[in-house]
Amino acid sequence: MRELLLVYGTVAMYAVMTVTLIYFTILFFSYKGIYAMIKGASYSRFRSLSGSESAPPVSMIVPAYNEALTIIDNVKSLLTLNYHTYEVIVVNDGSKDDTIQVLIEAFGLVPKEDETIRYAIDCTQVRHVYHNPAYPNLYVVDKPNGGKADSLNAGINLSHYPLICSIDADSLLEKDALIRMARVYMENPAETVAIGGNVRIANGCTIRDGVVAEVRLPKKLWPMMQTLEYMKAFLGGRIGWSHINGLIIVSGAFGMFRKDAVVDVGGYRDGYPGEDMNIIIKLHRQMLDLKKPYRVAYCPDAVCWTQAPDTYRILSSQRKRWGRGNLKNMLENRDLLFRPKYKVFGLLTVPYNILFETLNPYFKLTGLLALIGYVALDMTQWPVLLTFAGINFLSGYLLAIGSLVLEQLAFRRYPRMKDLVKMTVFSALMFLGYYQLGVLWRFQGHIEFLRKNNSWGVMTRQSWNQESSAAVNQTQ
Repeated sequence: MRELLLVYGTVAMYAVMTVTLIYFTILFFSYKGIYAMIKGASYSRFRSLSGSESAPPVSMIVPAYNEALTIIDNVKSLLTLNYHTYEVIVVNDGSKDDTIQVLIEAFGLVPKEDETIRYAIDCTQVRHVYHNPAYPNLYVVDKPNGGKADSLNAGINLSHYPLICSIDADSLLEKDALIRMARVYMENPAETVAIGGNVRIANGCTIRDGVVAEVRLPKKLWPMMQTLEYMKAFLGGRIGWSHINGLIIVSGAFGMFRKDAVVDVGGYRDGYPGEDMNIIIKLHRQMLDLKKPYRVAYCPDAVCWTQAPDTYRILSSQRKRWGRGNLKNMLENRDLLFRPKYKVFGLLTVPYNILFETLNPYFKLTGLLALIGYVALDMTQWPVLLTFAGINFLSGYLLAIGSLVLEQLAFRRYPRMKDLVKMTVFSALMFLGYYQLGVLWRFQGHIEFLRKNNSWGVMTRQSWNQESSAAVNQTQ
């Protein structure tokens, strides 16, 4: 037993050193990417695109299932973006509430009988397409329930423009978000197949007429933790991964895609959570198989504000769903692992995701059992354990602070000193339970996957203008 524990301890030590090195390398690339972004935005010949006909037309697709509380504010927000030519396609996915009714009443919609839907990719047959000439760039699709991926496919089939943009129905875009995405696309349109936007937590912010009028940190604990978690993932992680063209996910809350590339890979795959990761993996695989130059980019200054779960029950349901989706995607795409043919994506992104994301709960669990064994067999002393724990905390905290510094350097959405102090303190407090819960939720998600649980789980929607909220059991 002692020899086994010694071997495990040696392997674990080198594994921790490796992942820490990767984390800091990605953070370094994030800083490099931020510098390039700021410099490029200053000198880009596309920086005055707002309202210009030069901007490529975009179809925005909004899957909606039981979204009556937020859908009107969402659509009103999307209809007032600073962009020349675009359309908003809301896809009502067989909602059990009055989502379709509130849309019809709010915008005076009527069935559009002459609309042709080109079923280029598989989706559930559409019942009706609603339209009102008074809102020429708004379409509402009504279809039986088929899941989020099916709704996105239906929206793609109806869309009229070469670029598509997915956005969640509980999210709000900043007025210039779409134009910022378009600027990134137009810098290299031939090779850009997808662009991810920056998702921020809207809990605690003041919302007026579908616009974030005043940015504030959340008052509740769970959304506060998620604010910092998103900041670390999007700023400290995705900027760096996109810099080396190794981005494995574009958030379903806000992402832009070249429609022909999405159609070529068969659209979104339905039947399980994780469709946002799956479509990016398919795009990487397709382009690398065909040996075509391409990039999956990230635009950190194109901001989407979303509602975060504010209770333990809802948050745990969301994270277990993410765990299921991650495991499913990694199992189905394990053939990419360590294959030179797939370049950075196969040699770094997929191995990293499998080893340090998918298998993370098992490393943490076995590590805890090993520590218990060390203590029980008198193989170590408390000062040694505390030293390793301190080093682990310090490295993680430095990564979190690095993301905060990125935020302050490039965006300063939280300019008040007390907000900065609060984020610095909570970045440390997250190590005292929140990250451990994340490991637990992912492990529980894997158990649900083995039980073939593909339900969406319990979600909440809260009106942007009211304090009341409603919980619905979404089993898409």
